[in-house]
Amino acid sequence: MVALGYFNCFINRFIFSCELACDADVLIHAHTMADLDYPEINPANELEKRVADAFLIFDHHSNKTIDVREVGTILRFLGCVPTEADVNEVISATEFEDSNGTVHLSKFLPYVSQLIAEHKLEPAPPEKLLKAFRVLDQEGKGFVDREYMTKLITEEGEPFTAEELEEMMAVAVDMATDKIPYENYLNQLLVDF
Repeated sequence: MVALGYFNCFINRFIFSCELACDADVLIHAHTMADLDYPEINPANELEKRVADAFLIFDHHSNKTIDVREVGTILRFLGCVPTEADVNEVISATEFEDSNGTVHLSKFLPYVSQLIAEHKLEPAPPEKLLKAFRVLDQEGKGFVDREYMTKLITEEGEPFTAEELEEMMAVAVDMATDKIPYENYLNQLLVDF
């Protein structure tokens, strides 16, 4: 799923506009709305509850705030596929001016819930991913060279970090050929997704 998220980021970053999903096991040890008494924060529906619960995983001081550096991780945990520009937009919209780099749940919850309800920051559908790979495979060989893909995702648009690149390539590349057979790669990702 992480690798699918990376390719979706690549699509969003490179094809359409030329940090990492959390392990769900974290939820076992996380705060939830039921654990904490936040009378002024009342999630109105299941979506808002999911957003609030994800936020509270990173509320290390139990004061309804998170560090702005956690915003991208929370968005990805919620299934969103934001670019860094998207993350910065969410931070700008939700960070208090005098907060010294913190975001409060009372601003984050309605803003992010609306983004998700409006289907913004969603992963690209499989058809769009396949179409993007076919654009990159101009000769129609059914694969993309590792070297070419590495160059694209580290130099074009919003570049991947070394860690993002390594995680994607670990799943995408056929070790025998050092190429990315993209239909197999997408099928593998969709089964994992």
